[in-house]
Amino acid sequence: MTVPERHVRGGRVRRRFDLRATTVTFALAAVALVLVGWVVRMAFDVAQRRPAWVFVLVLGVVTAALLRRSARRRGSAARAALRTTDALAAATATALDELEQGRAAEGREHACAEEATVVVRAEHEELSPDEFEEAIADLCRRDGCTEVEVVGGAGDLGADVLAVAPDGRRVVIQCKRYGDDNKVGSQDLQRFGGTCYTVHGADVAVLVTSSDFTTPAADYAEWCGIVCVNEEQLRDWCEGGGPAPWEQLPPEGNGTEPSGRALW
Repeated sequence: MTVPERHVRGGRVRRRFDLRATTVTFALAAVALVLVGWVVRMAFDVAQRRPAWVFVLVLGVVTAALLRRSARRRGSAARAALRTTDALAAATATALDELEQGRAAEGREHACAEEATVVVRAEHEELSPDEFEEAIADLCRRDGCTEVEVVGGAGDLGADVLAVAPDGRRVVIQCKRYGDDNKVGSQDLQRFGGTCYTVHGADVAVLVTSSDFTTPAADYAEWCGIVCVNEEQLRDWCEGGGPAPWEQLPPEGNGTEPSGRALW
């Protein structure tokens, strides 16, 4: 008797458990988790300085997750873990580079802003009169003045530094690099007051000294509206603890009439 042949349905072949592959997969996953924690920590630092790079990091993580999910569907978890690690490492390196560049740029800006401060904070006795004038001009540039020019010398008629303040007023400065035992007297103020407005057309007249002013000189300056800056006030201006001289004279006051205000 003929026995009919039975057709055996094809069954799914079960894969054997591979301990080595499983161990490698979990090890790579652990490395990826460590990197994720590191990237998250760096992201907070980057977010404070370069918010745009937070988007880059998030995009990198999402891309890595999609790659890993796609790889799992293809049955290659190890390859997905490697791709995730590469993507996170690349994003982290990019963020770190941008952060370092930002810090370097901030350092350069800070150095430029402090350049004039370093010069004036030195002992004034170590600066020549010409260097002292240049240092005052640098402070004016630092605080937003334009058209800053050092004109001191023979025939300067009392003006050492000319500038235009941020609000558009013309600033005329005379610099007196004196020692501590030599104060600026009333005659110095009178000579400067006779030329700063009529000859140089000052809106703000300033006399800066590395020492101090006598009482008659201070009284005369207050009467005619000249801003006096002594050594202590100069250091405050230099270090950012005090306002610039032109900020102490209201825009409506041009110094041609007694101001009746207190000295700076």
